[in-house]
Amino acid sequence: MTPEQLDGLGRNDSWEGVKAVVAGFGVSGFAAADNLTHLGAFVIALDESQGDEERQEKAKLLGILGADIRLGEGATHVLPDDVDVVVTSPGWRPTAPLLAQARERGIPIWGEVELAWRLRDPDNAAPWLAVTGTNGKTTTVQMLDNILRTAGLRSVAVGNVGLPIVEAVMDPEPYDVFAVELSSFQLHYTTSMAAEAAVVLNIAEDHLDWYPSMTEYAADKGRVYEGVERACVYNVADDATMHLVEEADVVEGARAIGFTLGTPAVGQVGIVEDILVDRAFIAERQTSAAELCQVSDLASAAPHYVQNALAAAALARAHGVSQAAVRDGLKSFRPDGHRIEVVGEAEGVTWVDDSKATNPHAAQASLQAYDPVVWIAGGLAKGARFEDLVASVHERLRAVILIGQDRDVIASALTAHAGGVEVIELDEADGEAALAQAVDRAAALSQPGDTVLLAPGCASQDQFRDYKARGDAFAAAVRRRL
Repeated sequence: MTPEQLDGLGRNDSWEGVKAVVAGFGVSGFAAADNLTHLGAFVIALDESQGDEERQEKAKLLGILGADIRLGEGATHVLPDDVDVVVTSPGWRPTAPLLAQARERGIPIWGEVELAWRLRDPDNAAPWLAVTGTNGKTTTVQMLDNILRTAGLRSVAVGNVGLPIVEAVMDPEPYDVFAVELSSFQLHYTTSMAAEAAVVLNIAEDHLDWYPSMTEYAADKGRVYEGVERACVYNVADDATMHLVEEADVVEGARAIGFTLGTPAVGQVGIVEDILVDRAFIAERQTSAAELCQVSDLASAAPHYVQNALAAAALARAHGVSQAAVRDGLKSFRPDGHRIEVVGEAEGVTWVDDSKATNPHAAQASLQAYDPVVWIAGGLAKGARFEDLVASVHERLRAVILIGQDRDVIASALTAHAGGVEVIELDEADGEAALAQAVDRAAALSQPGDTVLLAPGCASQDQFRDYKARGDAFAAAVRRRL
């Protein structure tokens, strides 16, 4: 099958004769393999991991339906012959042997998001409201989904959070709109998506163990703006997001809409006297602003949380949602755990779990919400540096307790930019034991009015299964202590 013939295929066509390799058999890989099999394609799914019992059951099911599922060491080393398309799971590096071989042969490489876009119902294609950025994606998408549901729309959070997007677009009961979270990895393998409205929340160092430089990382984030129909939402405080909008090829008439923690200019959403307001989507925007909600209505007044709320509001307003629905959706929303979550208070000290702060930019945003702070940090730095972070928050720091594999990276930045701050490095390899020690040391160092903040600035997999397990361990240690 030629690439041109492949491009013409959609959900209502027979995919018989298409040989598709699905790289990775996790959540998104299974969704892609399952739906391609049902469309009539011959699917070969490959994964280096045998996985758990659930994955093996899924492999058996698809095998019965005619797919070829190959799991285990060496399964992804060689691309099969006569392949028409490769559908890759997010996170697979372009240098992976399977993908490198596909490029050498001129075989199209799609991500699950690209496949989902091609499988939309042509008679009822629900618009996509897309969110990306280094930090805040999940919270913003969930806020947006809550606003859309409050407005009475059949919405769902999909993509990098919630339901796999292929499953959502193939649902026989159509959705009105999708709130789509997209990672840079997903965007890297997406070429034809055209969202109704999209936002890049921020751009900061992350995944530099995957990307050659920040330029390539930012470029993948910017893909979210390509083909936008109504609104490219950007962060006024982050010039990089505005530049990505300027470089995007959008539909004629699409608008650039900024969000800011300051007083908004025309064409922006922002804050006036602790009120979230809209000067972008009202007819009288030249002379007035429409109230959306008060900062006190939100689950947190932390600056980065308020920014997320403004971005979600802008996307919802671009879709035509009323001010009242935005207000009620934001007021009723509560974020998932491990995101600036208070897990204990005693003797004037507040203990906060922000284990989801897995890079320096996220940790900086969290630290800027509290003063003074006993900061618990460390883990896998993923090539990131901490000098700018420490320089911006050192005056807030009572003390710092470092754990994890790359704690020396943070320690070096503290030595250079926070010489007067007490720093304790814990070399305990066991994650739960390390956090228990950190909590004990933090309790001894903290004073009434302080916040003890777990905002690691690093990934967790050196000591924990994921950031949730790390946050749970911290919360358990705090509760035992208190």
